[in-house]
Amino acid sequence: VQLQASGGGVVQAGDSLRLSCKASGRPFSNYGIGWFRQAPGKEQEFVAAVSWRGDKTNFADSVKERFTITRDSAHTAVELQMNRLQPDDTGIYTCAAEPMGTGSSNSRDYFYWGQGTQVTVSS
Repeated sequence: VQLQASGGGVVQAGDSLRLSCKASGRPFSNYGIGWFRQAPGKEQEFVAAVSWRGDKTNFADSVKERFTITRDSAHTAVELQMNRLQPDDTGIYTCAAEPMGTGSSNSRDYFYWGQGTQVTVSS
């Protein structure tokens, strides 16, 4: 499974961004898709995930009520809609595929990782 993340950029606090994770080569059917981020000098952390059916979502407490995650029925793309962005949301956002398909928050459950996309939120 090959993943390509895009959509990052530089925005101001309170703005919105939409990140996209697209399958390259073949669809990521049966895989849960998760987003993780890493800020400078900090460890990678879980942001959000969606189950392979799209019926279950999982969010870090810090982004609940602000972020949504959806996937298309063809299993070729997952979008992370980020609203009311804050400076603490700054980091490199990476999407990954989870074979169990549950939408886990544990990075160890993810076997395939795409490249990251930079999100910078200025105050």
